Amino acid sequence: MALFTKEADKSAKPAQPQTQWPDKSTPPAVPPADEKPAARGLATAGAEGRAYLDRGARVNGKLYFEGAARIDGQVDGEITSKDSLVIGETAVITAHINATSVVVGGKVSGDINATHRLEIRPSARVVGNLASPVLVIHEGASFEGHCTMQVEAGRDERKVTVFPKEERLAQAGGQKQA
Repeated sequence: MALFTKEADKSAKPAQPQTQWPDKSTPPAVPPADEKPAARGLATAGAEGRAYLDRGARVNGKLYFEGAARIDGQVDGEITSKDSLVIGETAVITAHINATSVVVGGKVSGDINATHRLEIRPSARVVGNLASPVLVIHEGASFEGHCTMQVEAGRDERKVTVFPKEERLAQAGGQKQA
């Protein structure tokens, strides 16, 4: 065998290094999604369950994400995420958005409902209504619309209780003796 002798086989092609992937599968066609968000400096979530739409992507319709997602392309329709959603600086979104937490860096036309947190970065342009218990709008960001900082479920649970006049007076410390 030519590999182990002092004399090399002239007809054999040089061996190219093989990349071994942990799961013995073929390498991914695109770089992992966690490389791009870090380069742009926007917040990202854990590495598992991540979806990514690059700036060349254009989607019309409904998108549903189980895990964290990042969008840098164009979307028209509706976006739902059970986890965090990052809308990159190059994204152009015309959609109703529902997610646990949302970070906006691009252009969004449509309502945004975040159950935990909504952040609008300085590069963002948002036209639509916002609903989130925590709202952060950075200096330089553009926002046009209405804002509600109470979760939708909280509205349904609010109740007005009217006490009889005697109980109201007793609570105020002005109890009258009959």
